[in-house]
Amino acid sequence: MAKVRFTETALRDAHQSLLATRMRTRDMIPIAEEMDNVGYFSVEAWGGATFDTCIRYLNEDPWERLRQLKSEFNKTPIQMLLRGQNLVGYKHYPDDIVTKFVEKSYENGVDIFRVFDALNDIRNMEKAIKVAKDQGAHVQGTISYTISPVHTLEGFVDLAKDLEALDCDSVAIKDMAGLITPKAAYDLVSALKEETDLLVDLHCHCTSGMTPISYYAACQAGVDILDTAISPLSWGTSQPPTESMVAALQGTEFDTGLDLKLLTHIKKYFDDIKEKYLGILDPISESIDADVLLYQIPGGMLSNLISQLKEQNALDRYSDVLEEMPRVRKDMGYPPLVTPTSQIVGIQSVMNVLGGERYKTVSNEVKEYMRGMYGKPPAPVNEEISKKIIGDEEVITCRPADLLEPEFDKFKSEGEEKGFVKSDEDALTYALYPPIAPRFLKGEAEEEELAQPHHLDDSIGIPTEYNVEVDGDIFEVKIMPTGFMEIGEGAAQPAGPVGEVEGGVISSMQGMIIKLNVNVGDKIETGTTLGVIEAMKMENDIQAEWEGVVEEIFVEPGDAVSAGDILMVIK
Repeated sequence: MAKVRFTETALRDAHQSLLATRMRTRDMIPIAEEMDNVGYFSVEAWGGATFDTCIRYLNEDPWERLRQLKSEFNKTPIQMLLRGQNLVGYKHYPDDIVTKFVEKSYENGVDIFRVFDALNDIRNMEKAIKVAKDQGAHVQGTISYTISPVHTLEGFVDLAKDLEALDCDSVAIKDMAGLITPKAAYDLVSALKEETDLLVDLHCHCTSGMTPISYYAACQAGVDILDTAISPLSWGTSQPPTESMVAALQGTEFDTGLDLKLLTHIKKYFDDIKEKYLGILDPISESIDADVLLYQIPGGMLSNLISQLKEQNALDRYSDVLEEMPRVRKDMGYPPLVTPTSQIVGIQSVMNVLGGERYKTVSNEVKEYMRGMYGKPPAPVNEEISKKIIGDEEVITCRPADLLEPEFDKFKSEGEEKGFVKSDEDALTYALYPPIAPRFLKGEAEEEELAQPHHLDDSIGIPTEYNVEVDGDIFEVKIMPTGFMEIGEGAAQPAGPVGEVEGGVISSMQGMIIKLNVNVGDKIETGTTLGVIEAMKMENDIQAEWEGVVEEIFVEPGDAVSAGDILMVIK
């Protein structure tokens, strides 16, 4: 039995889980050299939501962050989390973008690629794995761990064998909701060690409270690597504390050999960092919630809303959403709840509850999911619900990316023409996030303030605005007395007029206009898709509710809109 190695998550998953991914690069660099001296197996420092958050909120170039960290970490490999064909976005990208992204990530400093797919559909991982192997990187194929009537130990082991056949160097058990019990961890790690020659890494969140025990059981089964977080950024929806796990394994056959004194110094640094970001830290994210075992909601998914509703004794909505999530998940064929399926299921559940009717409002992502565009669900979807959402449309059975045309050159030349793309890295940023990247790349983005205040409606004395956390990203949700729900990201300025205008098409949510399909003068039929609004990272069609002619348009792509804003007039 060899000693156990640790992957430190403080620079990625820990602050994604507890601090909405808001840690700035300038708060990472001063401690990087000391972290490099610890002797970690790797430091997870890139990927996941860091890329999106850098350009959306922090006005930072994620590629520059990677290069700066690489210049500090001379001994310790830098690891990234890559969502297979989704890369660091929320939809599938064409193979040429996947290839270029993986090549550039390696070139800029990623040594280890942890590649997963939300549906455990290996077809969605193959391209990224192959390109990373071609670069000479260490590739960690991933099992998205979950519990359902259709997920079995044998199924997970078969997936690991398929990953080994693709030449992966290690396999990660990614337990994003902290669901794995000590016995399940022991059994799965034992089976993986027996049936494959891969290094085995166990990655868990502490949401349920039993993770450190599961980690010890995994050690007894022969696990090679455990993911931990330095203690100020540990527990709750993050990972078990690094120092505690080092101490727990001292003197055993699994002894890590890591120096607790050195870790204590790093801990003190992160104590100060945590203090700095306290305005974002939600107490619910830090606490243990065994309800996760019943509802299987990953890392702090609706934590902020929960705390607000608890304070107001308005838990009726909270329990409604909690109870709706497993139903939506079952309707969708039991996908593991991890980005992007966690957002897709979570936001659909909220829409189902607040909309008063199930699947009355459906995001484009749910439509795409039902069409098979995210891959093969673990179990068949609910036919009745699918019919309600996509009618008689045919569901694809091929690898979703086979249907995508190459796009990299198009984005690169378009961005160069417009003057904001100066490199392949810029072109990739633009290709991954067309609605938000131009503003960042043009230098027009601003760094958001750190504080996250909650607003009170003085007349009724209860909050009308909530911060809802989904997979470590914070969204503002405003409850409107008119019956509108305002959903958005950051503070949005109204783009069009507000109020009643005859023939006015009104936004029912806060978000960003990412596409307009009509021009002034166009004749419109009822049901015509007028444009697309992005809210909570999901895309929602704006549809015409009557026929007529487009008389005026008040918005353009890139505009932030609020609920109640008039987008256009159709007479």
